[in-house]
Amino acid sequence: MSENKKTTLIHAGRNKEWTHGSVNPPVQRASTIVFDTVAEKHRAMVNRADKTLFYGRRGTTTHFAFQDAMTQVEGGVGCALYPCGTAAITNAILSFVQAGDHILMVDTCYEPTRDFCEVILKKMGVETTYYDPLIGEDIRSLIRPETKILFTESPGSVTMEVQDIPTLAAIAHEHDMIVMLDNTWGAGVNFSPFDHGVDISVQAATKYIVGHSDVMLGTAVTHEKYWDQLREQSYLMGQCISPDDAYLGLRGLRTLDVRLKQHAESSLTIAKWLAEHPLVDHVRHPALESCPGHEFFKRDFKGGNGLFSFVLKSSCPRATTALLDGMTHFSMGYSWGGFESLILANEPKSFNALRTVSNPDFPGTLIRLHIGLEDVNDLIADLELGLKRYQEILAEEK
Repeated sequence: MSENKKTTLIHAGRNKEWTHGSVNPPVQRASTIVFDTVAEKHRAMVNRADKTLFYGRRGTTTHFAFQDAMTQVEGGVGCALYPCGTAAITNAILSFVQAGDHILMVDTCYEPTRDFCEVILKKMGVETTYYDPLIGEDIRSLIRPETKILFTESPGSVTMEVQDIPTLAAIAHEHDMIVMLDNTWGAGVNFSPFDHGVDISVQAATKYIVGHSDVMLGTAVTHEKYWDQLREQSYLMGQCISPDDAYLGLRGLRTLDVRLKQHAESSLTIAKWLAEHPLVDHVRHPALESCPGHEFFKRDFKGGNGLFSFVLKSSCPRATTALLDGMTHFSMGYSWGGFESLILANEPKSFNALRTVSNPDFPGTLIRLHIGLEDVNDLIADLELGLKRYQEILAEEK
């Protein structure tokens, strides 16, 4: 697109066809759409897949506005909507596989994605091979004649490895495979999927797009080659969202750029502070050289956000509990991308269940942080006290 994405975020999805002259598209709730004539009903049926009011599950003008906005921001020609990010991932995959197929899944994928592969796909007769996120050109050795999808997630969940997406995509396309990306971390603005060879870009819009920890929402944007199949297969599987959630996704887009910049600025400040802390082994923030795949982040991403991890030099569950239980500004909770700061811990042994080919073998506990919009000095002070509690228990254990 010719205009800056910052401008696109403000104007995307605001065509008068959807806004009717107001600044924001109004919320249009509907299940049944009624027609005055047989001809009118026929026109709606013929055009039902092309942003035409036909039946509530096909969408209303609020949905059409959000779909338009997402394709303007990420690229592509169409956006399918889902009730959560996991639904977007699973239905995108299900739309293109059948019994006997094989997919390649990055070993650092979101945990529910792995569970889906191991439970649902396995039951369907679809085989999954997990690959190291930093495999690069060696991905060739894993491709079979029946391999249909290369699924990527960059950075990886929890451990934050950044993938060489253009190289992986180019190789996959040599074998006529579909390249899918969980682009939630990039949020569609910091990583432009279709400029790097991705065919279907999936997001848990629950996170940065909504931005306020109050809506479950998923999106999958694709280009012309795969749009019809993605749209119709997802429709047949009953995927739809409420217009109120679509509206909140639209509203979140308007402030996405400024929120991401503040998240990124604060997280980098905290990451650099943690990198100097004596209890910390290393920090896994894509913008720092200590993060695996940092070179691909520098090359392919336009910015960062608030999500990163750091690894302690030791593992002591009692000390970790003391750290977590006493936090003031960091809350324990799943998801991320809202205005609030979050903290979760993963002991080294937990990765034995989460990794098949790329167990990072950490020396100590991994702490994942989401840096919210609080004052950065307050957050550093909170972490400093938490690490002091950790050190006190560690000393007792010795």
